[in-house]
Amino acid sequence: MTGTGTGDDAGAQAAAGVAPLAVEFCGEWFYPDPEGPGFDVGRDADLEVDDNPYLHRRFLRFVHEGGMWWLVNLGSRLSATVSQAGGGVQSWLSPGSRLPVVFPATTVVFTAGPTTYELAVHLDDAPYAAVGGDPQDEVGATTIGMPSFTLSQRQLVLALAEPMLRREGTSLVEIPSSQAAADRLGWATTRFNRKLDNVCDKLDRMGVKGLRGGPGALATNRRARLVEYAVASRLVTSEDLPLLDLPDDG
Repeated sequence: MTGTGTGDDAGAQAAAGVAPLAVEFCGEWFYPDPEGPGFDVGRDADLEVDDNPYLHRRFLRFVHEGGMWWLVNLGSRLSATVSQAGGGVQSWLSPGSRLPVVFPATTVVFTAGPTTYELAVHLDDAPYAAVGGDPQDEVGATTIGMPSFTLSQRQLVLALAEPMLRREGTSLVEIPSSQAAADRLGWATTRFNRKLDNVCDKLDRMGVKGLRGGPGALATNRRARLVEYAVASRLVTSEDLPLLDLPDDG
């Protein structure tokens, strides 16, 4: 993993009158140059997150334009889940879209193949200090209340999100297969898939993007998208993990 930017670059950002932006991945910090063409994240980029062949060579770009920092999706296949650190406002950044970085702390989660990655983004002097409204509707932003799930539905989400919730000191994990998650719960795979359908349908009706591939069709990467949404929005947290060991409600 390589990247550009040091603590000195953060001072240069401030000296230039630009709100300093910092990006953290796996404990390493990067400080994009506001006067440069952009700071790219991908398989072969300024921040090389992994040699994962499912990941675009250059997937995301942080760029300073018009007095603001922006996050741009350069990819053609992959999307990213971008949320205010508290989980109250969340956007689904699809290929070709961009959104402004406006919160002091932002989480960026994306999946390529079996692996999910997380970036932490920090912005000094951010224009928004609290959750409110839906400032990024054009790229699918949502401000969603806590949905009501049965115990077994929450257990399903937790079984898929468990590696993300248990990660320590790492920003990349593998999402369990449906078979592995069903085995974790002691369920038949058919039961797991039926309940996964129900959970995805419920969230889709609430306006959560990326869980359906089109009218009447399920997204092929819905497990990854469900985990991205659940973790970024704090639908489930590490404090919920003991629920995995409870008898389910059928």
